[in-house]
Amino acid sequence: MKKMAIISLAMSLVMSFLMSNHVYAQQSPGNVLSDSNYKQGVTKVLIVYLSRTKNTKAVAEIIQQQTGGKLVPLELVTPYPENYRQTVDQVVHENETGYLPLLKTAIDNIGQYNIIFIGFPTWDMKMPPPMKSFLHKYDLAGKTVVPFNTNAGYGVGSGFQTVKQMCPKSRVLDGYSTEGGIERDGVLFIIEGEKEKQVRDEVKSWLRRIKVASR
Repeated sequence: MKKMAIISLAMSLVMSFLMSNHVYAQQSPGNVLSDSNYKQGVTKVLIVYLSRTKNTKAVAEIIQQQTGGKLVPLELVTPYPENYRQTVDQVVHENETGYLPLLKTAIDNIGQYNIIFIGFPTWDMKMPPPMKSFLHKYDLAGKTVVPFNTNAGYGVGSGFQTVKQMCPKSRVLDGYSTEGGIERDGVLFIIEGEKEKQVRDEVKSWLRRIKVASR
């Protein structure tokens, strides 16, 4: 009888341990978004993007179609020059001095969003100053931040790393990057036709991988 009581006690302890571990696993934050939470409608998505040649805008619109998020283009109080070379010179100067251009765009109650996509082209192999202005202006602590990028074929540069540096209290998921236009060579908007289909497929795959549920 005593032996049976010891066995019963041991089994109870094991079951208690397993149950406590199960609860902990459900409550512990992971590196990706919970699909079940997304589908139940408890997640609100914001898609903020900067686009000069409309390629980043095209990616943002694909993400919006897949997630149902709200699209917000970043606009400046004083826009950059139309001339490419003048813009390059201005951006280089802003990066060297740390200047953050004033934003015309204002987002009401950003606290209501818990997933924020951040989209930008690569300028000077860095994140463009206007996007730095956005991340400096708004507190994204506790939110899930998802970067995406277009570039002229040289990659994202330090842009995604800057997102992590400027959002130290956010959960920053793996970003998406694709080649866009090459304004220097007069090649502007290219995400159309077959390229658009390629990007759409890549974005869908990326969203599934990071577990931001798509429609």
